Amino acid sequence: MNLRGFVRVAAGPATLWAAALAAAQPPSGWLIHDRERPLPPVVRPGPQQLPAAAPSDAVVLFDGRDLAAWRDKDGGPARWTVRDGYLESVPGSGYLYSARGFGDVQLHVEWAAPAVPRGTGQERGNSGVFLMSKYEVQVLDSYDNATYADGQAGAVYGQHPPLVNACLPPGAWQAFDIVFRRPRFDHQGMLHAPARITVVHNGVLVQDAVAAWGPTSWLQNFPYEAHPDRLPLGLQDHGNPVRYRNIWLRELPETEPPGPTAPIVREYLSAPAAEHERVAGAYVFEDETTVRVDWDEGRLWFQPAGRPRLELIPAGAGAYALRWTAGEVVFEPASGGPPARLTMHLGGRAYPARRQAP
Repeated sequence: MNLRGFVRVAAGPATLWAAALAAAQPPSGWLIHDRERPLPPVVRPGPQQLPAAAPSDAVVLFDGRDLAAWRDKDGGPARWTVRDGYLESVPGSGYLYSARGFGDVQLHVEWAAPAVPRGTGQERGNSGVFLMSKYEVQVLDSYDNATYADGQAGAVYGQHPPLVNACLPPGAWQAFDIVFRRPRFDHQGMLHAPARITVVHNGVLVQDAVAAWGPTSWLQNFPYEAHPDRLPLGLQDHGNPVRYRNIWLRELPETEPPGPTAPIVREYLSAPAAEHERVAGAYVFEDETTVRVDWDEGRLWFQPAGRPRLELIPAGAGAYALRWTAGEVVFEPASGGPPARLTMHLGGRAYPARRQAP
């Protein structure tokens, strides 16, 4: 039965019920797991170099040897199988959780659905990568396998279908590269910013910094509730023998480095208009790039050829600071007449320029 169709035609006593149902729909406007939701187009990825080498600052969670970095849901020893450089989900063994918790990460995971496919839809090669144990990126054999759009491989499960279906054939090793930014909660536990998830599947972008509506789940989505800033990564046991290998992540800085304790404010120094007019003119750098210095409606401007103009403000005798940039322009002293040269100081370097003849 098409519930959205019912909402459109309902009338009389059912109107309030229909309105409530419509209001309860997810932000996308589609019902969760709706089979009528458009499926992502299929894209065949180009060749990949797998396994992908971990960078020098990576935390390696599985290198093909053991499950020392993993636990079961109760914190006990992990019960998945390790052999031939990969780990494999054992049906009924439960989810696998990292022993450590993580927040903002760049995560690399390689996975393979069974080479001999069994079942259809959600029963075929089903597993999942859970960021912070709560936000799932779907693992599924989506190669020639029809299922609902928000349950495809690379979906933020039940919320955001992948932009495209980049799945490889059953048994092939595939890669997820995920950038995850955890949700932010304020001091009262109220949501300040939602979790954001970017996913590259086999070298193809399938999620572009999408905002999770809350923790993912089957059949419904739950609202955000404040939780710790660091929680374990999870791998799902869905009853299918899905394989994983080469799992590593980089912990990302969660905030920008602090700025100055007090804002930098460059105040104007008094200087007569005649002084500004005296330094105005065209100057030529050693690479023959021209810059113009113009006195225009009470402000002094510095404009290299082909670049936006920058405001100059007086900073001392013959010196001007770039108003919003860490740099300055110093004009060569001259007795009365216009300066013959200027030097721009920027990025730790000095760039001299000669005055161009009128």
